[in-house]
Amino acid sequence: MTAPATAPDPGTAADPSPTGALSRLIQEALDQGDSYQRLADRAIDPETGETVSKPYLQQIVKTPPAHPPTPPRMGAIAAALGKPLRRIKEAVAEQWLQYEATELAGYDKEVRIIVGHLAGKSKSELLRWRMMIEADEQARRESGN
Repeated sequence: MTAPATAPDPGTAADPSPTGALSRLIQEALDQGDSYQRLADRAIDPETGETVSKPYLQQIVKTPPAHPPTPPRMGAIAAALGKPLRRIKEAVAEQWLQYEATELAGYDKEVRIIVGHLAGKSKSELLRWRMMIEADEQARRESGN
């Protein structure tokens, strides 16, 4: 006899984590053996010298503040985690603004300009551009270019 499948109970591992992106980055460092104190000891913004404390790092993980870290604090957190400042800024934007940035790695400036140009287009305009690009690609394949 088989039983019908049921939806997972709320609160199970299948649910997405409510923890924000910056909180997760700090927690990952802790999971890999770092401590809040060691992170705080390294948390010095290279440009301004601003630091973040052990309690501040704990707060970000456990009960994130209503406001995101300032740019100098982001620099200090980047230094503490050994991650690029850009990655910290992305995590802050995701956690506090629910904004996810997509990077076009491996493409030249022209492709980035085209993508930026298409960013504000309506769905119908995007479909039109996509069809033109796909038609061009198909014509190139068929002609051997």
